[in-house]
Amino acid sequence: MRSGFVGSFAVGDWVRQRSRVVCSASEDASVGMSRRELLKTAAAGIAAAAAAGPALPDSAIAADVSSIPKGKWSRVELPFEGTLFDLSFIPQEPSHGWLIGTKGSVFETTDYGQTWMARSFQNLDPEEEINYRFQEISFNGSEGWVIGKPSILLHTRDGGKSWERVSLSPKLPGDPCSITALGRETAEMTTTAGAVYITTNSGLNWKAQVKETIDATLNRTVSSGVTGASYFTGSIISVLRDSLGAYIAVSSRGNFYLTWKPGQEFWVPHGRDSSKRIQGMGFVSDDVTKGIWMSLRGGELVFSEPNPDILKGDLEFKKVNLKSGGYGILDVAFRPGTDEVWASVGGGQLYVSYDGGKTWSYDKQLGKAGALLYKIIFVSKDVGFVLGANGVLLRYSTA
Repeated sequence: MRSGFVGSFAVGDWVRQRSRVVCSASEDASVGMSRRELLKTAAAGIAAAAAAGPALPDSAIAADVSSIPKGKWSRVELPFEGTLFDLSFIPQEPSHGWLIGTKGSVFETTDYGQTWMARSFQNLDPEEEINYRFQEISFNGSEGWVIGKPSILLHTRDGGKSWERVSLSPKLPGDPCSITALGRETAEMTTTAGAVYITTNSGLNWKAQVKETIDATLNRTVSSGVTGASYFTGSIISVLRDSLGAYIAVSSRGNFYLTWKPGQEFWVPHGRDSSKRIQGMGFVSDDVTKGIWMSLRGGELVFSEPNPDILKGDLEFKKVNLKSGGYGILDVAFRPGTDEVWASVGGGQLYVSYDGGKTWSYDKQLGKAGALLYKIIFVSKDVGFVLGANGVLLRYSTA
């Protein structure tokens, strides 16, 4: 085990001792078999289109998509009945990926996600591993990182052939919330208290990127009138990062959200543009310059304009006419290089727009998946995944 250290927020100081990112999600089912049994047995709503509404920004839509084939979702069988949280593929080996979830579940694929084999982290005893909920995984080259609860950080240098545990200081503000592999020995980690750290030596040392926790920021700025800030509980329920390093964080009550960009010393709080609480947020096509999406309680979906100034004031959002029947919208994802957008809706449903968000329809081909669908991930234009409860894993393919 490597000794690692995480500590103060002082910008420029190295802490001398020691990851549609989501810090927490409901678990609707538990694993139906023990970890050892799993390792032994693993071998492998509205149907009509909605009325036209505000479209996504033109910059999020490909110029010519008429010849791009549409794909469909199919169920991938897993010997697992818990909740799946995240997956990541190795860029240099696009067929090779890893999938993680509750009860210490870890799966590996070498055929683009068509089949998955149960695996185990070497440094964790099987009886210990089953107590962990692995929440986020990220690869860049052969470097990979995993975070989970209770607080744990794992690192691989060889594409997952071997893993080492990086110890976390008990003085860490909050729990690890997201991890992003940035390159050789380099990663960026956030916590539920709003800390942002970068390591450039495989987790031996971490450098703080913000001066204070979100709680301290709100205590200093609450007089600015951010609605709901006075009810902040000291933690955030999700942190989303775009491809350029900008962040959105949603407060645990959904009262407001915060934004941060590299080079800024503090998070910037924003009031929500509705009386309804925030359920989820993200970036249009993983790029803040193309806009931000927000889902609100009761199944409402809104989008910002392109190039939002996330460091100043409250942002303006326009409602998208997705009729979910009152079900909450859990995640939104954009198929790369197309104007195809997917939304996961409560009740195990998927909705799709083929025109950049102007019109939406219920995916009748899939129907109801039988479990809540928490996260949608496109790893390429032709391959995507939906991760859900009850061991539900859906795979998108144009083949």
